[in-house]
Amino acid sequence: MRQTALLFICLVLFTCVPVYAAEKGKMTDAEFEASLKYQKGTIVLPGSMATIKIPDTFRYLSPKDTEQVLVNAWGNPSGDGTLGMIFPADIGPTSKNSWGVVITYEEDGHVSDKDADSINYDDLLKEMKEGVAEANKERQKAGHQTLELVGWAAKPRYDKSAHKLYWAKELSFNGEKEHTLNYNIRLLGRKGVLVLNAVSGIDQLGTVEKDMQTVLAFTNFNAGYTYADYDAKTDKTAAYGIAALVAGGVAAKAGLFAKLFAALLAAKKLIIVGVAALGGYIVKLFKKKE
Repeated sequence: MRQTALLFICLVLFTCVPVYAAEKGKMTDAEFEASLKYQKGTIVLPGSMATIKIPDTFRYLSPKDTEQVLVNAWGNPSGDGTLGMIFPADIGPTSKNSWGVVITYEEDGHVSDKDADSINYDDLLKEMKEGVAEANKERQKAGHQTLELVGWAAKPRYDKSAHKLYWAKELSFNGEKEHTLNYNIRLLGRKGVLVLNAVSGIDQLGTVEKDMQTVLAFTNFNAGYTYADYDAKTDKTAAYGIAALVAGGVAAKAGLFAKLFAALLAAKKLIIVGVAALGGYIVKLFKKKE
C-alpha cells in the first residue's frame, strides 16, 4: 500500500489523500471511465467568465462528471462550486498514477498585483512552515496525521502581462518518504480569481509541470471578465494581493497565517476546493489503496 495525493488545494497549503469510494458500486474501473463524458475543443466554463481550449492531449469533464469523480470515485463529501476538471488524455481518475486539475472560481474581488515584485518568497515559505509546525502540535494531540511543507517544488512566478500566477509545493504526510506535489495556477480577473489545482506524487513533477504550463496557456478569461476590464469605480477590490494567493487568501488578508493553519489542521477536516468564507470544500483525509 502506498499513499498518493490526488486532490486539489485552494487558498491554503493543505492537500488530501483520497480513496476509491464504495459509492462507485460494482462498476469496474473501465466501466466507470466509460460513464464519464469527456470533452475536447473550445469550452466556455460555467458562468461564461472563462474559456479553455482543450487540445488532443487533454480532456475536460463537466461539473456533473467532476462530482462523480470527486465523490463516487475518490470518496469526498458532495459539494458544488467546481467549474469542471481537466485530465491528460492518457490518464483517468482510476489510473495508477492518476492526476488531474480541478477548476474553481473565487469572486473575492479584483486582486491587485502591486506587491508582485516585492514579495520575498523565501520569507513567505518560512512563515508558512512555521504555521504548519504549530498546527501539527494540535493534530498530534488529536491523533491526526501530521503534514510537513517541505518547500517549493517550483518557486512562485507571476506573468505580469497575462496576469497569471503559478507555483508548486512539496508536501509530506507523517514523515513518509513518498512526498506529494501540489501544483497551483491562479488567473487574475476583473472580479476574482480562476483557480486551477493539481496534486500528484512528487516523482511526477517533470510531467505535471510541463502539462500545467500547457493548461496555463489554454485557459483565459473572456472579454468583460479580464484583468484589464476592472473598473475601480464599480468593481469590488479584494483585500489581499499576490502574496495572499500563494499563502492563502483569507489567512494573508487577516495577517494570521499560523493561527489559521493551526485552526484548520487541529480540526478533523482539511480544506480542498471552494467554500464561501475560506474558498474551499472541507474534506476528510483519505488514503488510496492499491
